[in-house]
Amino acid sequence: MSDSNSREIVVPGDLLSDSPELKAGTGAFREKGRIYAAQIGIKSIRGNYVNVVPLAGKYIPKAGDMVIGVIIDIGPSNWLTDINCPYPAPLHVNDVPWRVDFGDTARYLNIGNSILVKVLKVDETKRIQLTLKEQGLRKLTSGRIIEIPHSKVPRVIGKGGSMISMLKNYTNTRMFVGQNGRIWIDGEPENIRLAVEAITMIDREAHLLGLTEKVKEFLESKKKIES
Repeated sequence: MSDSNSREIVVPGDLLSDSPELKAGTGAFREKGRIYAAQIGIKSIRGNYVNVVPLAGKYIPKAGDMVIGVIIDIGPSNWLTDINCPYPAPLHVNDVPWRVDFGDTARYLNIGNSILVKVLKVDETKRIQLTLKEQGLRKLTSGRIIEIPHSKVPRVIGKGGSMISMLKNYTNTRMFVGQNGRIWIDGEPENIRLAVEAITMIDREAHLLGLTEKVKEFLESKKKIES
């Protein structure tokens, strides 16, 4: 299921490696000295670990994740936030930078508002605690939010942030990629459109090798047409 232009797609039970140097990472398991896939996805070797990056599935939050949430309900002392995961994610008034009186939550965040927020904690019962208190976290009042499968987020960011830096430079936009697959883009309307086109291309061709070069060629060709 792979060729010279694509990365290897594996299914549960596929042999990933029989090297004693490598360890089983995310989406993989070791049995009798060999490492096998535990889920369908793309085989990835990082450091000494063999991982399987899932092709689909819901985002599962973990502490420390930076995500983009949407307010879907309001209580007297919290906001219920959709962070694109299977579990409810409340944001409590104690975890925002404002002093909010009981019952006055709608004055600060209303239904439909988008926020750049951090997953502070996820306990064993999947209860999630979010925070807006750290530097850089905020309500998003401008720009556009698009959504891709959360499994494609590493491709949009790129190795050492190479892809995201290139996207920002070529499109002259501000951009934030949430771990939950939501991406905020802000700038001139035509620049936002170009960034969305490039991200759509990354989403569509995430399984191919040499993707950074392809995206660069695409952006350069668009810039030439504009000039």
